[in-house]
Order: sequence, then C-alpha cells, then structure tokens
Amino acid sequence: MIYESSNKILVIEDDNVTRDLYLKGLKAKGFDTISANNGLAGIQQVQECIPDLVICDITMPDMDGYSVLSTLRQDPLTAIIPFIFLTGSSNKADVRKAMELGADDYLTKPSTLDELLRAIAIRLQKQATLQNWCTMKSEKALKSVFADNTSAAIAPVETTDRETTIPSQSIFPSIPQLKEVFDFIEAHYHQGITLCDVAVAVGYSPAYLTNRVARQTGETVNCWIVKRRMAGARFLLQNDNQTVEKIAKALGYQDVSHFSRQFRQHHGLPPQAWRKQHQLGSQKQVKLW
Repeated sequence: MIYESSNKILVIEDDNVTRDLYLKGLKAKGFDTISANNGLAGIQQVQECIPDLVICDITMPDMDGYSVLSTLRQDPLTAIIPFIFLTGSSNKADVRKAMELGADDYLTKPSTLDELLRAIAIRLQKQATLQNWCTMKSEKALKSVFADNTSAAIAPVETTDRETTIPSQSIFPSIPQLKEVFDFIEAHYHQGITLCDVAVAVGYSPAYLTNRVARQTGETVNCWIVKRRMAGARFLLQNDNQTVEKIAKALGYQDVSHFSRQFRQHHGLPPQAWRKQHQLGSQKQVKLW
C-alpha cells in the first residue's frame, strides 16, 4: 500500500528504541512522520502541526496517554484527528477507558508493522470519507444557495439605507491573509453556511482553515460566523419589528431555538428580553431630547 506524502503521522512514545522503530517503519511506507517523547510535547506537536493521525502510548511521564487524548478531544482544532493507542496494557478496563475517551483504535504491544499499518489505513480512509462527505455536502448546499434568489430574505439586513448595513470591518479583524475568508463569511453568513462551506470556498481543508484562522485571531471559523450573525441579530432586534423567528431565519438559522440559545450564550438574555431592554433604552434617550 502506498501512502501520500501528505499523510502526516505523530508518534508519542517515551521509549526511544520503540519510538524510533515506529518512525523508521512508517517512513519506509511513505508517511511524513513527527514524534514526541512525552504527553505534553505530544499535545504541543499536535497543535502546531495538525497531523492526519496520532499514535500514542498510555504510560508516560508527566502526562499519560489518556490525558493526551482527553485534551485533544476538547479542543475544536484537534477533536476529530484519528487517535490510536499502541500500548503494553491489554487490560479490558484500559481498553474501555480509551474507547470512552474517544480513541479510534487500541493496539497492544508487541504489534507487527503490518497490524499497525492496517489500523492506520482504516482510520485514514474513514477520515477521508468523512471529509469527502463534508465537501460534497457543502458544495451541494452552496450551489443551492447561489441558485436561490435570497435578496428578499436578507432585505432587513442588506438594504439601500446606509444605516441598516452593519460594516464588516467593525466585526472582523483587518488581516490581509484572511480577507478572503472574512469576505466570504460577510457575503454569506445569512445563508446557513458552515466551516466546510468556507473551507470549500477558499480552497483549504476544514482542519487547516480552522487552525490558520484560530492562530491568527484566537477564534475559530465557526466563532466568526456566529459573531457576524450575532451582530446582525442585535441590529435587527433593536431596529426592526420582525418576530424572533423571522430574524433567526434571515440570519441563516433553521431552528429558532438554536438561534435563541446562541444569542443567550453571547448576551446573557434571550432575544425578546434583550430587545425590550434595548428598545426601552432607546425610547428613554429620545424622551430626554
């Protein structure tokens, strides 16, 4: 089996002899390999390099493999990276704990190179299938969006009156390398776009784009989509008398409950309560004049 050079594998193993043996075998099969000799260094390598797959021991100094996996699964940048434990423990409780934490496979030492390669091939194929599905779903959704005349749906946000337009520069940071990303979000945030849609539009994989945007802004692509929708929501709630359901739909939400939950998370109040509070404040200001 021949692997593409883009298949980057991280091996986290504290034993130098074992780690070098894995690295030599994987390199011989065409993998781009990187390594770490402890859990903390492994997490840093994952966050910096975003490998296609991680192979990790369990018993290591400073941080064990379970903690490594748990940390990676909690980070949106690394949560979906395939993770294989390769360890000396065959205890059923250890295997169960690994699966509960989200491991993709669990191999026990000694495992042959062929056994390891089969496990890697299965996980990479599964990941590729998931990414292809995501891409096809996004392309289909985008074709549907572009073919549909959405001018009526977005009229409350995008009108000829300057005062009803929310300037994108007040929402997004001014970063030339990410201008294409933010321009796409600005143009389509009201159309129910996702990370995959943005990635397809700018020609990057979802994982790479997430990492790139997060490193330069401190926020993920999905966070910026939500921030732009929340800016639109605040404007419409304060300046328009449409129902919360219609505002949610105009901002790209199919489910008003989802919109309301996100709005409350960002503003501490449900949309209707926030509207009353801020419209009341505006009325008081008018009376003062």
